[in-house]
Amino acid sequence: MTSPPLRTSVVVIGAGQAGLSVSFYLKRLGLEPGREFVVLDRGPITGGAWQNRWEALRIGSAHRINDLPGMDALGLSFETADRTAPAKDVVAEYYRQYEEFYDFQVQRPADVKSVFDRGTDLVVEWNNLKTTGMEITTDLLVNATGTWGSPFIPWYPGMNEFEGRHVHTTDYGSAAEFAGQSVVVVGGGTSAIGFLLELEDIASDLAWVSRRPIEFLDAGELGMEAGITAVAMQDAAARAGQALPSIVSGTGVPKTRRIQAGIERGVLVARPMFSSIEPNGVRWADGTFQKADAIVWSTGFRPELRHLAPLKLREKEGGISVGAGSSWKDPRIFFAGYGPQASTIGANRAGRQIARQVVATLSNL
Repeated sequence: MTSPPLRTSVVVIGAGQAGLSVSFYLKRLGLEPGREFVVLDRGPITGGAWQNRWEALRIGSAHRINDLPGMDALGLSFETADRTAPAKDVVAEYYRQYEEFYDFQVQRPADVKSVFDRGTDLVVEWNNLKTTGMEITTDLLVNATGTWGSPFIPWYPGMNEFEGRHVHTTDYGSAAEFAGQSVVVVGGGTSAIGFLLELEDIASDLAWVSRRPIEFLDAGELGMEAGITAVAMQDAAARAGQALPSIVSGTGVPKTRRIQAGIERGVLVARPMFSSIEPNGVRWADGTFQKADAIVWSTGFRPELRHLAPLKLREKEGGISVGAGSSWKDPRIFFAGYGPQASTIGANRAGRQIARQVVATLSNL
C-alpha cells in the first residue's frame, strides 16, 4: 500500500458500506483513488463494522446486507453468499475483493483523531500503528464513520454498584461466555432478539426487557412502507439537527419463522424496563426482582462524530443539521450513512448522490 498524498481533493473517512459506495461513484465520475480522493479506515481489515460482529451472526439471520454498487462485476452477491458462514467473515472477504478490484487504495488502520480548518482548507489528522499526528489537507470531506465506535448505554440508578458484567453489543463475543449465568438482555431490536435466541439453551436464566413495546410485523421481511417511514423519521431529525431516532422505532421487527418460534416458546416475551440496578440483579418499580450475572445492553449506538468537534457543527438539539447528504453549516462536509442513510435502506443510493454533489462542488472551487 502506498502512502497517501499530503494534499488531496476529497477525504473519505470510513470504508464500510457507505464509504465504499461513495468511493465507487467518485471513481466512476473521474476521480483517481489514492491521489484525488483518499479513503481512511480505522479497521485492521476490510468489512467495516461487520468485522466486529459476534461469531454466531450469520448472513441468513442478519439484517439484509445489500450488495455494493458494481459488485456484480466481480460475480459476487450477498443474495447467493454462504448463509451458514459467520456474517463478519463473508462481508470482510467480499469487501476485500471489492476494494482490490476497484483499486481504492484504502489506508488502514487509519484512526482519524480530528478534522479542523486551516485557512480555507480542511485538515484531517490521523494515526496509524507506527506514526501519530499525520495530516492530509483536503478541499472536501465525506464522513462515513457510521455508529459502531459510539455505543450507547442508558443510565439507570445503581449501574455502578452492579457486581456482574455490563456487556454492550460491541463487546458480545459468543453465547458460550454466559454459560450457566443469569442474563438480562436489554433492547427492542433484532440484535437483542438474536442474543436471546443464542442464549436460550446456554444461560441458566434469561430475561428480556425493553424500553418500548415490541412491534412484531407479520411479514417476514421489512416492508416498503415501514422502510419509508423509518427513512422519513431519520431525515426529519437530521434536517432539524436533532438526535437521531433508532431505526427499529420506525420499522418494527419482521416476524420470521425463527422469531415466531421463539415467541411461541416464551423466549421472546419482553418485560417493561426495570427501574433500578442492584449489585446482584435488576428491580422493577413494583418491587419485582430479577437476579443477573450479566446485563447485555443491546441499546444501539450514536453517530461517531467526535473527530468533527473542532468544526463546531453540532446543534443545541443534539445532532448535526444535514440535508441531502451535506452539512448546512459547512458545505465542505458531506455525510454518508447518517440520518436517512444510516442503514442498508438508503446507503447505496446516497453514495451516488453524495459523489455527484462532491464532484459538482469541486468544479466550482
